[in-house]
Amino acid sequence: MTPTITVDIGTTSVKLCVFDGDGALLVSRRVATPTVGDGIGEVYDVEALLDAVRDFVADLDPALRRSVQRIALAGVGESGGLVGPDLSLRSPMILWHDQRGAALLRDITPAHRERVYAVTGLPVNANYALSKVAWALAHSDSADALWLNVSEFVAAHLTGRRWSEPSLASRTMALDLRERRPSREVCALFGVDPAVFPPLRPASHGVAMDPAVSRAWGLDEVTVHVAGHDHMVGGVGADLQPGEMLDSTGTTEGILTLLDEPRTDAATAATKIAGGLACDGELYTLFASIPTGGSAFATLRTLLAVEEADARALIDQAHVTYLSGRLDLDRIPLVLPRFRGSPPPEKDATARGAIAGVGTDTTALELVFGCLLGLVRQFADVWGLFGSELDRVKVIGPAASNPLWVQLKADLLGVPVSVAGVDEVVSRGAQALAHGVRRPWETSLPHDVSPDAERHRRLRQWAAATAARWEHLKAMPA
Repeated sequence: MTPTITVDIGTTSVKLCVFDGDGALLVSRRVATPTVGDGIGEVYDVEALLDAVRDFVADLDPALRRSVQRIALAGVGESGGLVGPDLSLRSPMILWHDQRGAALLRDITPAHRERVYAVTGLPVNANYALSKVAWALAHSDSADALWLNVSEFVAAHLTGRRWSEPSLASRTMALDLRERRPSREVCALFGVDPAVFPPLRPASHGVAMDPAVSRAWGLDEVTVHVAGHDHMVGGVGADLQPGEMLDSTGTTEGILTLLDEPRTDAATAATKIAGGLACDGELYTLFASIPTGGSAFATLRTLLAVEEADARALIDQAHVTYLSGRLDLDRIPLVLPRFRGSPPPEKDATARGAIAGVGTDTTALELVFGCLLGLVRQFADVWGLFGSELDRVKVIGPAASNPLWVQLKADLLGVPVSVAGVDEVVSRGAQALAHGVRRPWETSLPHDVSPDAERHRRLRQWAAATAARWEHLKAMPA
């Protein structure tokens, strides 16, 4: 590999890194993802985003900056906007969770919904880009405009070229997975001309950076690569193999597996888990997004009115108490952590969390443990939709630094969990994709967390005893 700048545009932060040719992290920076309201929903402040990338490059040591040969970009999968040939925005650059296209889904019949899943592998949902595309086309000057994901938009500004990466294209709800091109049939349901979607270019096929931009940024000859959907890129960084699950944690939590062939049958469609293309363009994916992941801890701090250090101390104390066997599961509040909406099979953005079983003597530690246990139970419920055998879970992201969260996953699922020992696995995957190579999981310095048979038995017993209340909480109206 060669020295590479990586840009990972996440929901709450943009991760900027420089790796050397051996894949060692040299420099990193995180900035808040720049977003603004536009009176309808939430959109990217694209000028601030481009400035953040430019400022990071400018602050690099000149010798290091001149050594860079590639820039690799990853981003959240369902965001995007219409971009003209002159690279001007013809519509807002819309965030993935923005629901402005939801009204366009109301008239999609059950038969058409089945057909959309059979072709694209995606359940009809406003998070995916196609309804946003239809909205944008109806509210903008769209002549010659193409729909670009936010990471593709940044790449276009660096190169002067517009293209799409396969794993990102498969999150639009417009791509025919088997034909690997936009589906006229599906696009017609929304009145969208499939020509609005740009040609596909795999991650390893870079485009030369515009010489004028290179000079202005103090770079030499650089090629720009769109690595793909951040969770899928994380799968490459984790060297994900068939029979394994990637648990990609961040603001949300993503569950990813790899398949040789797409699964678009009616039974899989009913689960509302998402099919797609892997970043290598050859394998297929099954993916589920759980809206509440690491963001649950901010919610906890708000509920308890404590600072981050105090919340961390409560989690550490709960971990020690749990491992010692002194935690009484019957006292733990039942927490349904749908703080940002519900995961499959409901996928309801308006759903909210619930807490049951709180008594006058419930402690803060018990509430914290209940929240973590609820996260893991929800995680296990979603994994059950995949209907696949599981050999091992690979964890990347914030959960890697939360040993209680990881141990509960191992104990409830009853399988070993391998936890990345390095940061920015998505960014590492982006560098590997830009060079067309795979990096062994061992280079992420993982450590394994084994399930405990007795704790597994106790957790399964607790889950059975609280099943009726759990299902009742899930069934409550949003």
